Formats: sequence, structure tokens, C-alpha cells
Amino acid sequence: MAEGTYTLNISCPDRVGIVAGVGTFLAKRNAWITEANHFADRASGRFFMRQMLLANSLEISSEAFEAEFRPIADEFDMEYRLTDNRIKKKVIVLVSKLGHCLADFLSRWKSGDYDVEIPCVISNHETMREMVEWYGVPFIPIPVSRETKSVAFEQMEEIFDRYSPDLIVLARYMQVFPEKVCRKYWGKVMNIHHSFLPSFIGAKPYHQAFDRGVKMTGATCHYITSDLDAGPIIEQCITRVAHVHTATDMVRIGRDAEVQALAQGITYHLEDRVFIRNNRTIVFYQ
Repeated sequence: MAEGTYTLNISCPDRVGIVAGVGTFLAKRNAWITEANHFADRASGRFFMRQMLLANSLEISSEAFEAEFRPIADEFDMEYRLTDNRIKKKVIVLVSKLGHCLADFLSRWKSGDYDVEIPCVISNHETMREMVEWYGVPFIPIPVSRETKSVAFEQMEEIFDRYSPDLIVLARYMQVFPEKVCRKYWGKVMNIHHSFLPSFIGAKPYHQAFDRGVKMTGATCHYITSDLDAGPIIEQCITRVAHVHTATDMVRIGRDAEVQALAQGITYHLEDRVFIRNNRTIVFYQ
């Protein structure tokens, strides 16, 4: 992500004059646009816009920008957000026993690909403690059983509320979030499902795919809802398989797709490239 930039995201009913109105507003304040994305969704009648601006080009503060932009937002009935990319986003990661997605995330963070803060990694098992602490990240174990699940998620919710994360990543965290948490953190909890959704939801999707004799398998990065594996899809990656591959082979092969899909989904979210509309996403790719 470019340093010293703002990202302006806008969603509103589609009509003539939106781009001209926003463009004129920005030009009058000497805003230097480094990237611009527009999309008119005819199915919903909504218009989506993403503009990246050089922060030092603006002749007003972000607070003044918000105040002065309000009349245009009201005129076009806009939902909008101005994000200062110089402020690091906070990401909390949850994991169970499989560490390939977590390892990729921590490696990208350590190398600077993800310029974020990681308040902690939460797990219902101790398996990943050594790796997480090697990276210098706090590891918080919260065991989950059928009897303690409600208490465990209350503990997690307290942690989420304490740190106010911009993103919560379920990196192969094998527990279903309660509806209350799904609603409270709508659009901020991202999951990687080891299947090419909407096919093969739930447990052991690779084995389900094997039983159907699929020729391609993959992984899906999506935001969670209270409906299992049914949230808005952000990214999907696929890989070819054949009749010679066993279910175990498919599990192994699919892990590369999981890592890739989750990494892309995280990047799109951190760069404010994802708009959610009902149960669909509009993603302005790089």
C-alpha cells in the first residue's frame, strides 16, 4: 500500500454527475488522485467509487475534508469513508491446529507485505503457540468445548472490543461464530473455507469433493455470517485435480489454494478495495 495516502470509498444510488461532482470537489482542494476505480451495478442500481489520494496534496485536513464533503454526500445520498493509510490497521488472527494460513500471514507481516498491528493470535489449541511467539506476537489460548463455547466466545468478544480490530481473520479456525458476534463485527470477520463455495459447505469439504469426482478444487475467502459458509465472497482460487488423486491428496493440494485466496482477500480488505452490497462484494482489484 502506498505511503502518505488517503482512500475515499463511496457507494450511492447510480445517477448522472457523481464522478463530476466528486472530481470537482477534489480538484478544488488540490487533491492528487493516484488511483481511481468506478463501477455502476445495473442489477442493484448502485454506483461504487474508490479514489486514492496523496495526503500531502490536500490543502485541508481530513477533518475539514469530512465536513466540506458532507453537502455532496447528502446531494447524492452517499455512504462514504475516508481512510488515512498512514494509520496502521489492527488484525487479530484465530487459528486451530492447522498452521499453513497463519504461517503465511505472519511471514508476510514480518517481511512488511502487511503493514499492520497484530494485537494477538487466539487459538482453541496450543499447537501454534511456539510459532506465534517466535514472531513476537501475543498468543491467547481460549479452549472451546460444547459446554464452554458460550463463555469462550464472550472472552473473545471482550478481546475484540478491547482492541477494536479492523479485521479478524479465521485462518482455518474450526469453530462457528455465534450470530451475535457475526452481527456485531459484520464485514470485519474473514474466513478461509477449503472449498470452492457454494459447493461443499461444512465439514470435510475435500472429502465431499472427492466423493463427487471433481476435476477442480479450490478455496474461498469470504466474510462470515450466521449462515455457515454463506457470507459474501471476496476471493477464490482453484487448482486442477484428477481421478488419481485421493481425498488425502486433495487436502494437501488444496492448502496452496487456501493460502493464496486468504492472502489476496486480506490484501483487498486492508487496501479498502472491497464493497459489500447485500450478500455480494464488489472488489476493485489492483
